[in-house]
Amino acid sequence: MIRLGARGNLFLATFVSMIDFWVWNDLGPLSSRYSESMSLSSSQSAIMVAMPVLVGSLGRIPAGALTDKYGGRRMLLVVTIASIIPILLVGYFGSSGNYVALLASALLLGVAGTVFAVGIPFVSAWYPPERKGFATGVFGAGMVGTAVAAFFTPRFDNWFGGMQTHIILAVVLAVTAVIVFLGASDAPQWKPQTDPFLPKMWATMKLPVTWNMCVLYGLVFGGFVAFASYLPTYIATIDVYDFDPIQAGSRTAAFAVAAVVARPIGGMISDRVPPKNVVLVSVAGTAVFAALVNMQPKPEWQAGLVFGGLAFFLGIGTGGVFAWLSQLAPANKVGSVTGMVSAAGGLGGYFPPLIMGATFDEAGNNYHLGLTLLVITAVIILVYTAMLVPAADPTRRVSRPGAKPKEGAST
Repeated sequence: MIRLGARGNLFLATFVSMIDFWVWNDLGPLSSRYSESMSLSSSQSAIMVAMPVLVGSLGRIPAGALTDKYGGRRMLLVVTIASIIPILLVGYFGSSGNYVALLASALLLGVAGTVFAVGIPFVSAWYPPERKGFATGVFGAGMVGTAVAAFFTPRFDNWFGGMQTHIILAVVLAVTAVIVFLGASDAPQWKPQTDPFLPKMWATMKLPVTWNMCVLYGLVFGGFVAFASYLPTYIATIDVYDFDPIQAGSRTAAFAVAAVVARPIGGMISDRVPPKNVVLVSVAGTAVFAALVNMQPKPEWQAGLVFGGLAFFLGIGTGGVFAWLSQLAPANKVGSVTGMVSAAGGLGGYFPPLIMGATFDEAGNNYHLGLTLLVITAVIILVYTAMLVPAADPTRRVSRPGAKPKEGAST
């Protein structure tokens, strides 16, 4: 086994997250092709895209708790290996045109999305309090896998064919599992938590930080997941932008990259200023740019700037929320709180595609109602956060940059 330090394990976990996010977002870039080959309605296509998000969201709750008990190294390995069969099934049933079986396979594919609840406590344990924003922000950049999926998956499908593309992804997962086995290790100070699962979940649910962060992450990360998965369908719609799958994939990849770049920025800024301020800016920017998206700016530059701005504000929010969480959550419950919060983020990405599909105006060929609901939701959460969510827990002292943690403090 190769012994890596904090930085090595951080970048290894980020790489694993990127691969698992690629697999988790496999269906989004192929949605328009599957919709055409299977003659799916807008609602059926939205359900197909949303299926992995559902399991990837709810599965984060037990994944976070299991990470507290068994460690991030084991769980990264389990999640990666467990994603191999589902990606092959998605390729097979997608190529054969079996919609019902494809939905069932897409549900199983959601296991790849649980990687986030594993990686956050894994990398957080390697760093002291004043560097946790940096660590979780860098790890969060693994969501660049959505950009990789949007850019490469439709091209692989065009070059090699549907089933061959998914075989390639299965091989990539297998290689990644070997890398984790040989290179990853839990932090020296990490200790397994042996508390029973249900009482621990109940204790986690009673923490105010859990619900406050669930609301915020449901918007910022949920918004990112929703756009990253549904954007290929949205911008391929006639009278919206009418791009072909490869063009739509390239633009979705650019959106994802903008959010990925912004995430560690949000985390690092949150190490220096109160994370609440970062999150408030994020939510306000999300409301403004969602309203601009609803005005359907013209391609390429106007639309590019608007979508890029939306991605940026969502991205800094995702970094800010987890920097805030790492300051407020009890050290022995970081994994459990992370699981709950990241599940809420995933669920925040599950419902919008369904709403967009259900509220699609076939006569006007637009999604104005769904986007308007996003703006309203962001404004409500902005007011809630500003007025009701505390900036910090007054009973806890958080180390600032340059300060030494107290003796015996958890890192």
